[in-house]
Amino acid sequence: MGNIFEDLLEESKIFENKDVLRPSYVPGQLPHRGEQIESLACALAPALRGETPSNIVVYGKTGTGKTATVRYVERELKDAACKVGSRCMLFYLNCEIIDTQYRVFAAVARQLSKSVPMTGWPTDHVYQEFKNALDAEGGCAVIILDEVDKLVSKGDEALYTLSRINSELKNARISIIGISNDLTFTERLDPRVKSSLGQEEIVFPPYNAVQLYDILEQRAKVAFKEGVLEEDVIPLCAAFAAQEHGDARRALDLLRVAGELAERQNSPRVRGEHVKMAKNKIEADRVAEVVRTLPLQSKLVLSSILLLDAERRKRRFSTGEVYNMYRKLSRYAGIDVLTQRRITDLISELDALGLINAVVISKGRYGRTREISLSVPSAIVKSVLFEDYKLSALAGVRLKVQMTL
Repeated sequence: MGNIFEDLLEESKIFENKDVLRPSYVPGQLPHRGEQIESLACALAPALRGETPSNIVVYGKTGTGKTATVRYVERELKDAACKVGSRCMLFYLNCEIIDTQYRVFAAVARQLSKSVPMTGWPTDHVYQEFKNALDAEGGCAVIILDEVDKLVSKGDEALYTLSRINSELKNARISIIGISNDLTFTERLDPRVKSSLGQEEIVFPPYNAVQLYDILEQRAKVAFKEGVLEEDVIPLCAAFAAQEHGDARRALDLLRVAGELAERQNSPRVRGEHVKMAKNKIEADRVAEVVRTLPLQSKLVLSSILLLDAERRKRRFSTGEVYNMYRKLSRYAGIDVLTQRRITDLISELDALGLINAVVISKGRYGRTREISLSVPSAIVKSVLFEDYKLSALAGVRLKVQMTL
């Protein structure tokens, strides 16, 4: 028997360069972001003259090209600095990973060849190493904080320190670029931080279907072999993504997964049906990830709705029915029971995540109630919920609970 990977090592008949469809890829040109590129370039140009640029906050929904645009301008600024001999440094930090003040200082210090561990030192010591490293290099340092709201969610000390550090530096200056999907995160900042940040704001609007088509067409020329895409593939990807608030990342994922599905089926061409299959697969993966990361009590509420959906002929349930089932499941699993008011709040959160549909219904003189139903496939929810060892006992609870209804 041959090695199982031998057949898989053959050259792809679909893809020329699949990485072009990944979110991390920064193209040579960015369609429909000229205005934002120019705004960023104008704001950062003083760094090439040895001056300190203004701090900038970049806003926009997921998939609107924020990170790609900032990384594109970062690359252009580095090239320009080399050509004119300017001392200009740029540091990109993903705040989903580097999410504390300590880690921010350590990450930049390490990029400046300082031997700083990512944990273990007193924060003051790391800050001193960070500051000394910057002063030793001199010039202007631009620190890009992607998903900066994740950093702020654990406290705004890092932003406060970075926005005030220039008064302590002798040979260097710092400018900050924050990138965020949350248009309101600055409202959670301490007034002193907002004042010292003194940021410029650049807003990225969602893409429309025509703009998404242009982006996909540009990437497809590099990503796929010539002639493998049928005519309806790119328009379909653009239309689906335009329905999702103009998310270019979603459009690129659809195109990439459609190509992967065609490849696995040994299809010589990527067709519209592959895009529809990709849409279902991506949606299933998204639902699974959202359910997997829910807190335990939210998983219990979702389990209650799932069980009601399986046991009852009707598909909508009142808050009271969900709460009664939740109490039974909590006791069966040995988990503390929350109040009905708190469960109502959790139901609202599940509704906001799109996992359930909770509609307020008027009962006339009997007041109002919510009618609750699942809005995602029950099979996906069930398979992920019972991965949690604390809920695994509920996998076989159906008959026991049914008898108590």
